[in-house]
Amino acid sequence: MRKEYFKIDPDAPAPLTVEVKRDVRFQEVDLLGIVWHGHYASYFEDARMALSKKYGISYDDFYRENISAPIRKLHADYFRPLSLGNEYSIKARLHYADAAKINYDFFIYDNAGELCTSGYSVQMFVCTESHELLLAPPPFFQDFLDNWRDGNLLE
Repeated sequence: MRKEYFKIDPDAPAPLTVEVKRDVRFQEVDLLGIVWHGHYASYFEDARMALSKKYGISYDDFYRENISAPIRKLHADYFRPLSLGNEYSIKARLHYADAAKINYDFFIYDNAGELCTSGYSVQMFVCTESHELLLAPPPFFQDFLDNWRDGNLLE
């Protein structure tokens, strides 16, 4: 059983999900022939970008709105290594939050469906110009949250 990183609120809309498939490349393995641990953050980012693009909240949208969303927390749990040439998939879930933060969790599976790595990230909102921390979601992201809660997001 996999660990839940975020409390699931029964009144919140279901998490948004995406799955990305990849192959381990030569440049990603260490001398032991397994993926170097530092690459998992990049794998999480691949899935985060795919999910945000799918739902119209990509980095371009943040840039256009003069908002940054730096990582506040990043965590990974390693269970099984990936090796050169392994096919794997990364599942990302975006969890609904009324607070001014973005909660993703990630699950990396090998081609046999075995959980290899799981983790999560928490992002905060910052005004790009002033570097001021925002205490509420910016208007464009609040619109996204409202549409999500109302069931108006397209798959």
